[in-house]
Amino acid sequence: MKLLLSKPRGFCAGVERAIDTVKRALELWGAPIYVKHEIVHNKHVVEELKQKGAIFIEDLADVPVGARLIYSAHGIPPWVREEARKRKLIEIDATCGLVTKVHSAAKRFADKGYHVILIGHKKHVETIGTAGEAPESTTIVETVEDVKKLPFGREHKLAYLTQTTLSLDDVKDIAEALLHRYPKIETLPSSSICYATTNRQMALREIAKDADLVLVVGDPRSSNSNRLREVAEKRGVKAFLINGEGEIRPEWLDGVAVIAMTAGASTPEPVVQQCIERLRRLGVTAIEEVVYTEEDVFFQLPKQVLGSVP
Repeated sequence: MKLLLSKPRGFCAGVERAIDTVKRALELWGAPIYVKHEIVHNKHVVEELKQKGAIFIEDLADVPVGARLIYSAHGIPPWVREEARKRKLIEIDATCGLVTKVHSAAKRFADKGYHVILIGHKKHVETIGTAGEAPESTTIVETVEDVKKLPFGREHKLAYLTQTTLSLDDVKDIAEALLHRYPKIETLPSSSICYATTNRQMALREIAKDADLVLVVGDPRSSNSNRLREVAEKRGVKAFLINGEGEIRPEWLDGVAVIAMTAGASTPEPVVQQCIERLRRLGVTAIEEVVYTEEDVFFQLPKQVLGSVP
């Protein structure tokens, strides 16, 4: 069996920044450091940070008055900041810069009198945060069917944005449906889908066509990891989302000559390497890394954690 290893894969700049923010805060001020929501959607990352002293919370009432609070990479709605200030919390924002860009656009469109159509998953924390910028002027759509049910006429001022971690395939279909119904609908000059989501999906497309099986290493709660699995499935390739080597089932490899592997943007590379070693033990004899593009994006850490360790 041959293994085609997709690159880029795994951590993106926004994820690295968020994780490093928590680690840096723990170095500077010691445990505990409170984090609103899981810093990224990956159990391996979260467990490691918990062991170092991070406490992940959903309700700000669980954070002592005056404590430090880090916002996760996914972003938060404005009311969370208001509540944090009432509790005199010291806020450290690890929101990905590309998510912040979408938040700013949502607010800007709403302030100009547009109704924002947000393409995203209603229950995903990123979508909740973006919609929170202008809740009275935002409607979330998940499917082409949702677009057909929108109550607006062609005369309405409309703009659309997307969750940053969606499938390029799905967004294309939904955006086309929006443009068909509302030819004058506006959007950002460049896609709201982030560079890392785009690169990982495009890289997987390149190798999935040559594979009998696709394995995506990622957490089941990770939106971009699930979308990677769907990229393969939509191209007729059997695909599984795995969160570690122990989830690889030998029977999946029956009759398989070529395996393609990638990893979601919140998946640590050591977990990928453990999966590769498991595949070696199961019969993989050749490994080829297929490079779609090189990534050199870097996001500066929040200013609060740039000081020197005492």
